[in-house]
Amino acid sequence: MSTFEREMQDPDFAKTHQEEYRELALSELLLTLMEEDDKSVRQLAKEAGVSAIATQNIRSGKSEDMRLKIFVGVVSALGYNIVLEKDGHRIPFSPSPS
Repeated sequence: MSTFEREMQDPDFAKTHQEEYRELALSELLLTLMEEDDKSVRQLAKEAGVSAIATQNIRSGKSEDMRLKIFVGVVSALGYNIVLEKDGHRIPFSPSPS
C-alpha cells in the first residue's frame, strides 16, 4: 500500500484531499477554457457579469463555496452549458433569470 493510500484511509485527510482536489480541478478547468477562448480575467469577468476579483479567485483556486450564479455566469460566458446527467438521462440546466 502506498503512502497516499494509507493517508486516504484517514477520514479527515480524505475529506480535506477531496475538497482541495475539487478546487484545483475547477481552477484547471477554468484555465483551460480561458486559454481555448483566449480570454483574459477581465474580459471573462465582464462577459460573465462578475467582478474580476471573483474570476481571478476561481482561476487561482482561492474561491471557496462559489455561488452557483457566479459559476453559471462564467461557464456561460465561455460558451458552455451545464447538463445534469444520471444513468444516461441528460437534463440541460437553465437557471431562472434573476
